[in-house]
Amino acid sequence: MKVEHLFHRYSVHWAVKDISLEINKHGIYGLLGSNGAGKSTTMNIMCGVLKQTEGDVFIRGIDTRKHPVEAKRLIGFLPQKAPLHVDLTVEEYLKHCANMRDIPGRQVGEAIDRVLEQCNITHFRNRLIRNLSGGYQQRVGIAQAIIHNPDFVVLDEPTNGLDPNQIAEVRNLIKKIAEERTVILSTHILPEVQAVCERVLVINKGRIVADGTPDSLSHNLSSDHRLIVRIEGLEKDVLANIKTLKDLVEVVSYGEKEANVCEYSIEGKPGRDLRRDLFALCSRKGMPILALRNTDLSLEDVFLRLTSESYSGPAIQPEEKAAAREAVEAAPQENSEDRGFKT
Repeated sequence: MKVEHLFHRYSVHWAVKDISLEINKHGIYGLLGSNGAGKSTTMNIMCGVLKQTEGDVFIRGIDTRKHPVEAKRLIGFLPQKAPLHVDLTVEEYLKHCANMRDIPGRQVGEAIDRVLEQCNITHFRNRLIRNLSGGYQQRVGIAQAIIHNPDFVVLDEPTNGLDPNQIAEVRNLIKKIAEERTVILSTHILPEVQAVCERVLVINKGRIVADGTPDSLSHNLSSDHRLIVRIEGLEKDVLANIKTLKDLVEVVSYGEKEANVCEYSIEGKPGRDLRRDLFALCSRKGMPILALRNTDLSLEDVFLRLTSESYSGPAIQPEEKAAAREAVEAAPQENSEDRGFKT
């Protein structure tokens, strides 16, 4: 999947502003942002539910605007509110979905059996959907999204409104279906990202402001890359040796914590990871490291920083700003077919 310079406007409000991303392999990718950040609008455009104001979306090289039917065959979508027909049984509903997806008649039964098993709802195949719990209704929603065996599955807030046990079950199901395809998950719940996502894109005010693994975001956005370490040895000797490290900004001793063991705060220059050099130094000097941790930001801190009013996002080159401004100014007003959709 490839998204290039995506813009979308509702009347005078720009919900999406120059979003570009590319996903090439299986796994779980998270779109993280606060309510109203532009996550749902972006996902609706990706899935062909909403027509973008500007920009392009390609699914396996297929332009979703020029060839929407072909592109949609490769995508499964579960919106925030699952499109369930609660007066049907699970099997009746999935048969309806299979027909909507143009699955050949002789393959419908096999497709239904496959997703019932994958989503662990085979024993509910003859039960009315209205009589299922919220967690099992969400499983049915996921089943309809994968019944045509798509390459990409897009899930918008899939655990919203579920209890802790149901959330755990749905997360395990998401991990299972991601073994064979790419899953794009939209959420504003931080534990969700940490629990299932391999890569995270943070959206704020319609823009991608960060992209990386949860760990790399925590590390890269920490302004002071500081280590807290306990080292055995005479305090003055340990301090003297640490001060020889390249790109060291500051070392501070917190005093003795155990017999002949002191705790130190070691800060390197921004972007400089001192751990390998520190391990090598301590090994050469016979100073055993008994404990080490870094003080990178937590994912919650990262999210709050990236979505704060004062955060301006990654640097944008002047020519990119000009191109974005031209696209915004040239974009047409909202189409009537776009009304009613919200971020």
